[in-house]
Amino acid sequence: MDDRVRDLRPDFAVLVIGAYGLRNGPSDERSRAWLAEAAAEAVPLDHEKIEAWRAAYRAFGAKPQRTRPSVDALIRRMPLPEINLVVDAYNAVSVRHALPVGGEDAGHYAGPARLVRAAGDEPSDEVLGEPEIGEVVWRDDLGVTCRRWNWRQCVRTRITEQTVDAVFLLERLEPMSIGELTGAGDELVNLLGQITPGVRTEIRLLA
Repeated sequence: MDDRVRDLRPDFAVLVIGAYGLRNGPSDERSRAWLAEAAAEAVPLDHEKIEAWRAAYRAFGAKPQRTRPSVDALIRRMPLPEINLVVDAYNAVSVRHALPVGGEDAGHYAGPARLVRAAGDEPSDEVLGEPEIGEVVWRDDLGVTCRRWNWRQCVRTRITEQTVDAVFLLERLEPMSIGELTGAGDELVNLLGQITPGVRTEIRLLA
């Protein structure tokens, strides 16, 4: 993680979950139930966890009313969208905990995921557009994979029904506790195990 990101928000932590051997597929009754249950428990939009992310966006010059933190945007989309089994699982965890969660297809990732302040010349796809200087972005060796911390993901690394190996990034700011963050990770691992019994997972906390 870029020290300049750490300086921006010393309370930031990310739980990184690798999942290997997934058998993804279209949304079904199980994943619809996960989404419905999470929607029923969604916090209000003025909740302190969401406000923390809006403040983080303002700190690097973004306007969160125009480019919203992912969990803010997701909670506004009721009923929650059905994408595929794996995406439904991590979206349910995101809404249940008011926690930004990103999912990346590890088969299309190049090198390690890293969180940096953009120089402004990083390669990026047409969906994302070019990052602004100082913007917080996730990237790999090929370029930007997610702009404005967790606002929008590139097309290349999206999780699809063909995804077999994936990396999930669960992003925490205070007032969320590390205990709740790791608990949310356990929930996601449980759901992935329901999708693919025997899936292999690895978990790392970066704080």
